Amino acid sequence: MKKLIPVAIIAGIALVWPAFAASQDRPRTPQNWDYEIVDGKRVPKAKRTVNPDGSWREEKRDGKCIEIKEMSAAGELKITRKCDDEG
Repeated sequence: MKKLIPVAIIAGIALVWPAFAASQDRPRTPQNWDYEIVDGKRVPKAKRTVNPDGSWREEKRDGKCIEIKEMSAAGELKITRKCDDEG
């Protein structure tokens, strides 16, 4: 009977461990931070402005470039990319 208890504990851990490990995939960044952590590095979050009519504008910096996405109230998406050219 005493030998069965450790076996039962190990079997229980073996059943629970995959679910626990899957829930630990990627830690979530708090909502009020202006960046996310991806692969151990800070990555700026996109800044989105939503209008009352349902249209929105989103700006995301990527190195020296800024990607601007604009969605109209009619559902038309426009993507613009501006890059700083230095020397």
